[in-house]
Amino acid sequence: MGNKGEKTKEKIRQAAYQLFAQKGFKEVTMTDICEKTGLSRGGLYRYYSGTGQIFSEILSEEYVIADRIEKQESAKIILEDMLEAIRREIMDKELSLSLAIYEYANLGNEEFFTNINDRAKKRWISLLHYGIETREFKDVDTEQISDLILYYYQGLRMWSRVISFEEQVAEHYVKIIKQLLLEE
Repeated sequence: MGNKGEKTKEKIRQAAYQLFAQKGFKEVTMTDICEKTGLSRGGLYRYYSGTGQIFSEILSEEYVIADRIEKQESAKIILEDMLEAIRREIMDKELSLSLAIYEYANLGNEEFFTNINDRAKKRWISLLHYGIETREFKDVDTEQISDLILYYYQGLRMWSRVISFEEQVAEHYVKIIKQLLLEE
């Protein structure tokens, strides 16, 4: 696919992300996405067969840690960037796909979500090992800490759709992760 095609797919994913965050998975239609992007139905179907395919691609996009580690960026800076993205998502319901993820998971996509979770855990473990190796992080049990980071975040993300959090809740998450990993 050419550069123009990739840009169009990115435009579709960005528009669909906003719709999924706003309405959940079940309520978003291909017509909604056409209206949001300005594409015709034929133009949209040229790239995607349905909302499930678009949503699956959105969830499969990954925060790229490996490239940053390869470039030998500071583990602390990578961590801070990731925690800031998480903090923003917790505090801004418009950024959260939690409802859509829950609905999509209930359609019988356990293997898909297991795969996403495994990749997320591997990314965190990779960053933790890198930070320990560069002596920017404390020598922690990477399995335990990656579980804590992931599931604490998932809980906050899900609950942020149900109740309003004070800013300090997201700040506490960021602070506790930094306390676990960084020397004071």
